[in-house]
Amino acid sequence: MASHSSIPTASHELPPVVSEVLFSPFKQFARLSSAGGLILLACTVIALLWANASEELAHSYHELFHEFKIRVAIGDTVGLSWGLGHWINDGLMAFFFLLVGLEIKREILVGELASPKKAALPIAAALGGMVVPALIYAAINATSSHGAMHGWGIPMATDIAFALGIMALLGSKVPASLKVFLTSLAIADDLGALLVIAIFYTENLQWAYLGLGGAVVLTLFAFNMLQIRNPMMYLLPGVVLWYFIYMSGVHATIAGVLLAATIPATARVNTDRYLKASRKALDAFEEAAEPGTDVKTNTKQRSAVMAMETNNTLVLPPLIRLENGIHPWAAFFIIPIFALANAGVHIGDHGIGSALSGPVSMGVILGLLLGKPIGVFLAAFISVKLGIAGLPRGVNWFHIAGAGCLAGIGFTMAIFIANLAFPNTEVGLMERQHAIIGILAASAVASVVGLTVLALAPKCKGDACAIPDMTPVDEDDTDGNEAG
Repeated sequence: MASHSSIPTASHELPPVVSEVLFSPFKQFARLSSAGGLILLACTVIALLWANASEELAHSYHELFHEFKIRVAIGDTVGLSWGLGHWINDGLMAFFFLLVGLEIKREILVGELASPKKAALPIAAALGGMVVPALIYAAINATSSHGAMHGWGIPMATDIAFALGIMALLGSKVPASLKVFLTSLAIADDLGALLVIAIFYTENLQWAYLGLGGAVVLTLFAFNMLQIRNPMMYLLPGVVLWYFIYMSGVHATIAGVLLAATIPATARVNTDRYLKASRKALDAFEEAAEPGTDVKTNTKQRSAVMAMETNNTLVLPPLIRLENGIHPWAAFFIIPIFALANAGVHIGDHGIGSALSGPVSMGVILGLLLGKPIGVFLAAFISVKLGIAGLPRGVNWFHIAGAGCLAGIGFTMAIFIANLAFPNTEVGLMERQHAIIGILAASAVASVVGLTVLALAPKCKGDACAIPDMTPVDEDDTDGNEAG
């Protein structure tokens, strides 16, 4: 999300109040690109310490997230009774997947994935960054027993927020076009991970509930065609959709992606009409001013303000409004809580060395640390050499290699897939713990290696990069479709 702190608001002209002074440091921290990643990292460290500091603390961690039950029911027939961790992974994370779906839809309609020429490079890189890690994991676990092969999808994932947060630490050292490339790559990667979850980590489909879910989706698309723009008209049926998808056997969080596809992505009015109407409302506000009155007592001014608020709603598509509304909750609450509930793996009596040397953890580590950068780089290189894609202006092959290393930060999505891959049996839980330990270790190393490669990458002067064979992409190529 781009920062808009440079755009002034009316509050900037007023003396600060006590609450603004108190919360100003927190607001400044929240504006940092790396803020969400730092909170995520802090929650991960807390979870690891909580689960390993002592036997009593480890028991309290397990009791809170796995044994503490919460029941939500409507009458006596419709209801769910889950542990807190289950509600976080299947319920709260649905909002995160809704955000992912909104970002994917926006990128496909008007973003870097809207133009085939611009989309070719990140899509190719994402495919390479998914296939090679999965093959490495499969090769290492081909002869393993106890269903270790089920974890092949774990190293395919990239944590977009964490990767971009790490990249932001380098500031202007990194070309802006590389950040766009990594964002597009990660979004394409997320789309691939969602397909893997829906197709390969779904068992025992209940077709009746799947049909009911499909009926809800069709209803929501009808709302879109009727130009119903109130987000609540989509979110409330979205809860019903979530329940039907869960009961169908497909992972419930896929409901968030399906819901995102139905959210309108077009503005109700164009910019010219918005400007004219808003200027008229401002003029009316100014003309209605009377000595001794303010907005609380001046009816005409209140009407003008309400008109401007309506204009703002009409010019901003519901997709953008919903994405902006969910993003801070996802970055600063949902994902950190997810990390707190899932990263607290108990190392056990055998120690971390034993955990890291197992085939599951080795498959994850090598898949993320080697498979990701190799897959991303090779797929990007081949697509450019074949003339299918071109490197963004200002980006060289060192930058692509560094971005490939950062793509090895699996974290959120990788842990999510690890929870799906292994059953809640004694062996399955052990393999899940090894996978999560591998994810955390690989993500930490990938962060350092990616930062180092990008910090050492030669700079480009203008359009001429220090690395040859760069094919620039025309930045004016804006083929896109704003239908939504």
